[in-house]
Amino acid sequence: MGTHVIEAGFPVNSDAEFDAVSDIAESTRNSTVCGLARVVDEDIEAALDSGVGMVHVFCSTSDVQLEDSMHASREEAVERSVDAVERVKEAGATCMFSPMDATRTDEAFLEEVVAAVSKAGTDWINIPDTCGVATPRRFYDMVEGVVDTANEAATAVGQDEVYVDVHTHDDFGLAAANAISGYEAGATQSQVSVNGIGERAGNAAYEEVVMSLESLYDVDTGIDTTRIVELSRLVEETSGIDVPANKPVVGANAFSHESGIHAAGVIENSDTFEPGVMTPEMVGAKRELVLGKHTGQHSVRERLEEEGFAPTDDEVAEVTRRVKDHGAEKGRVTMAHLKEFAREVGVTREEVRV
Repeated sequence: MGTHVIEAGFPVNSDAEFDAVSDIAESTRNSTVCGLARVVDEDIEAALDSGVGMVHVFCSTSDVQLEDSMHASREEAVERSVDAVERVKEAGATCMFSPMDATRTDEAFLEEVVAAVSKAGTDWINIPDTCGVATPRRFYDMVEGVVDTANEAATAVGQDEVYVDVHTHDDFGLAAANAISGYEAGATQSQVSVNGIGERAGNAAYEEVVMSLESLYDVDTGIDTTRIVELSRLVEETSGIDVPANKPVVGANAFSHESGIHAAGVIENSDTFEPGVMTPEMVGAKRELVLGKHTGQHSVRERLEEEGFAPTDDEVAEVTRRVKDHGAEKGRVTMAHLKEFAREVGVTREEVRV
């Protein structure tokens, strides 16, 4: 699909995961494959041995994680981070560094860590909103500051430009918004996951971020967007995690219309009650007129005619009344129900359908 980087896993985690990452690295030709590693020698060596082209090293930087998760001082965190970046670069791999829990990290210390790893030669700095507490405005300011700090530090020691990446979580439903805010602030990449799958409430959703950039920002991401729904269904099936019907872009209701006003408008011109800049065809979906208690006569007539019926105005009105009543009582009105209502009302079928 044109995805730029695939973070395939955590090679040191187990033999099975090491083998999986190695297989992906060996078989992938059109994307950079990345392996994850803590700032620990064993992790880094496992990632390098797996054959990935990029190693993503991470180190806690918030005080709560330093004290109660990593059990290290700030000074130790900086030293281990620099050593990790240098080891990855010495091996000839692309290096990405994350100050984990950046959005709960003391600003001055975050700046210190970013400057140190930039001078050490990291290619990328990822800014993770590990616990999903960022807001778009605050995240913008943080990313903008990191971009400036990283490149000033790199320039001072003759290093190449450092690129900034963002990693956002959806605890408050702001992951996609924060990812986009990161782009606006100067980040050039975002870590996303198909259907938003991730820890707790999940990560920024691949489909939401890609289509926001494509449709709202007129950015050519290089992604084959026409396969987004196909990809979403594949991940839904293999992960066993259902996609909510109201999920943006890929949910079953994303391009469905029940309201009579909406359906009538869409029948006339889909741009009336759809974004316009994002169509079902762009993501490999189909538009659907849904029958229920809010359904209007335009939608009922359209569906009846699609099924070969030739209803009069009075018949459409009566079938619509039955659809609304059934929808209010039962919730879902299927095509089988619609055909049954049409037969009860006496709607005739056209003899010839071209």
